[in-house]
Amino acid sequence: MENKVIYLDNNATTCVAPEVFEAMTPYLCEQYGNPSSIHRFGGNVAAVVETARRQVAELIGAKWRDRDGNASEIIFTSCGTEGDNAALNAAVCARPGRKKVVTSIVEHPAVLHYCDELERRGYTVVKLPVNNLGQLDMDALNKEVDENTAVVSIMWANNETGTIFPIKEACAAAHAKGALFHTDAVQAAGKVKIDVDALDIDFLTVSGHKLHAPKGVGALFVRRGIRFTPLIFGGHQERSRRGGTENVASIAGFGKACEMSLAQLDKEYAELSAMRDELERRVCAAIPQIRINGDTANRLPGTSSISFECIEGESILMLLDMFGICASSGSACTTGSLEPSHVLRAMGIPYSAAHGTVRFSFSRYNTMDDVKYTVEKLVPVIARLREISPYWKG
Repeated sequence: MENKVIYLDNNATTCVAPEVFEAMTPYLCEQYGNPSSIHRFGGNVAAVVETARRQVAELIGAKWRDRDGNASEIIFTSCGTEGDNAALNAAVCARPGRKKVVTSIVEHPAVLHYCDELERRGYTVVKLPVNNLGQLDMDALNKEVDENTAVVSIMWANNETGTIFPIKEACAAAHAKGALFHTDAVQAAGKVKIDVDALDIDFLTVSGHKLHAPKGVGALFVRRGIRFTPLIFGGHQERSRRGGTENVASIAGFGKACEMSLAQLDKEYAELSAMRDELERRVCAAIPQIRINGDTANRLPGTSSISFECIEGESILMLLDMFGICASSGSACTTGSLEPSHVLRAMGIPYSAAHGTVRFSFSRYNTMDDVKYTVEKLVPVIARLREISPYWKG
């Protein structure tokens, strides 16, 4: 068993950056006031929340304040799942006469399962197909979006393959029929440029723990002027749009993480892309009968989904773990299942390949040495598993 840890599962979660932890600590023990309190001890904390709101807004090109100086467009949440649920809930409430929702078949379960609930309430839900590269069928989208559509929800980038979707075109198609548009940008935020104002997006979801902030904090962008029905009722927090005392320490850390991601966006895009490409180059050169999943010309910089024919992905992960290498067999929400993910099934990846898929995802804290070490250990792991596989004919 190796003592070192090579963490290549950053699409599942990331470490908290040291600068983020430092930004959080004062609000755990020293400045513990409630931001809703009227005294100075609470008011100082409320100012921290508003600073973080500005930092989140700047990362995605949103407005921090409206014309009256009120905090606008950013609602703090507990996670991406809450943000997705809240966006869809608000969208259907804002278009009460429309009973159709259009999404994609490869969305995160936070969207798909909420759509299942909407179906139980009588809504028609259309899940658009993708091709074998994971690209969205835009012809199907344009055909399905009509005057009965309340909302179109399409993820910015897929969490398993990294494939980036045509958000500008999808948003325009929704608006052309009077529908609202939501995008789950949990995987994309901090990795690619996002400008909600330029794209005219109505709702956008982000999550802190995907960009080196702590778990348990996220944000939902809601375009100014859209009637918003809360998912969580309670106090007057978040301008009465999301009840519950704010998680101040995590919000402060989330804001700092967004600030850091924006400042390093171009640099990290280049570095993560280089590590991903080098991993794939080395794996392709050393291991036969593999496939790189997704749209390799248009994907997130740090995501690599690789299918190894005729072996089980779970077995690969278990053996890599013995060398301290952490990866995933797909999205974190499906780990533990021996069935191929819904994303790979939707792409039509053959079962013999989909079953042996591993997702490697990088962060700013990875290095080229991590890539070299991973491939060094991966090559004999694949060879060993194929030797004992009854399906391997190589």
